[in-house]
Amino acid sequence: MTLSLLDSCLAKYLLFLRLPETGAGTYWQLREQGLDIEALLDQSPSALKSYLRPAALEALRAFHSGSALTRRLEQDLVYIESQPDLHCLTFDDPRYPRLLREIPKSPPMLFVRGDYTCLSLPQVAMVGSRNPTAGGSENAERFARYLAECGFAITSGLALGIDAAAHQGALNAGGKTIAVMGTGIDMIYPARHRGLAQAILYAGGTLVSEFPLGVSSQAANFPQRNRIISGLSGGTLVVEAAVQSGSLITASYALQHNREVFAIPGSIHNPLARGCHQLIRQGATLVETAQDIVDQLAGLISYKRQEAAQKNSSFSLFNTADIEVPGPILDTAEQALLDALGFDPLPLDLLAERTGADIGSLSAGLIALEIKGLVQQIGACYQRV
Repeated sequence: MTLSLLDSCLAKYLLFLRLPETGAGTYWQLREQGLDIEALLDQSPSALKSYLRPAALEALRAFHSGSALTRRLEQDLVYIESQPDLHCLTFDDPRYPRLLREIPKSPPMLFVRGDYTCLSLPQVAMVGSRNPTAGGSENAERFARYLAECGFAITSGLALGIDAAAHQGALNAGGKTIAVMGTGIDMIYPARHRGLAQAILYAGGTLVSEFPLGVSSQAANFPQRNRIISGLSGGTLVVEAAVQSGSLITASYALQHNREVFAIPGSIHNPLARGCHQLIRQGATLVETAQDIVDQLAGLISYKRQEAAQKNSSFSLFNTADIEVPGPILDTAEQALLDALGFDPLPLDLLAERTGADIGSLSAGLIALEIKGLVQQIGACYQRV
């Protein structure tokens, strides 16, 4: 029975993630030795002594004999099969986000609920205190709303405080937001944010986790989660944070990943401003308006445009007179927006009048079309390429 359970790449990855004393570190050590998970788990536990720790080997032996781990894997596969909006992206999957590939010890697999293409949008991470001041919450919401209106997806951690305000700001703009979770994808934490998680999905956003199904909130998970928040994003904005906080861990990861770090200054009397002031002293960019971030990350849009062009150019290697080269795939909303744009340059306000859509959702849609090489911005207008 256990052999038939492992007849797919997905099943082997799910099993590997559940083995004790394994994780991203072990995964990358194996890859450096030229081993992949599929080939590894085709071998008997006794043949793996050089690659896995004793606890993992013992769990594998128990798995092959039929154990709680066997039943857990069966449940995982049944659950995933029953969830049409749940996608499991291994590191070698072409849908795996390119920016996240660039960080050290990238997650071996991502559980993604919702629209996985959001992970390849230009993103700004926003983090901060779970107990912010009223001004901090307002800043987070306003900055997120403006950035979403400019076409950036807002990435945060679904936590209380600044995270929630950032997600809500993106939703208020009709933009996309991505919640990176410190639990299994099926466990919303905190529980009071179940409604927020549903709103993110309803608006076309995404929930992401690297943890196996059913993993509950554990303190050790959140620093690990933070490297994904910064790894997905072109820049990280710290809104309010104490000197000792998880937000500074996220900023530290961003610096390690050669990404931009932004911080909003505050009153010298506010203890939640001290973490931001420390980051500014260490070289983070002081920002007073969201436009400061847009100006700094303008190159990220160009990067995404080049990335899309590289993907499209791969088709040209095989293009002949007898082969029809496929164009970018558009969803219904993108096709409707392209049709509404017409063939002449059109400013955003007139496009909003023509479609009846809000500026935030239009900006996000136009950025997506621009990344796919179908639209370009010329001055204050957009037009087809």
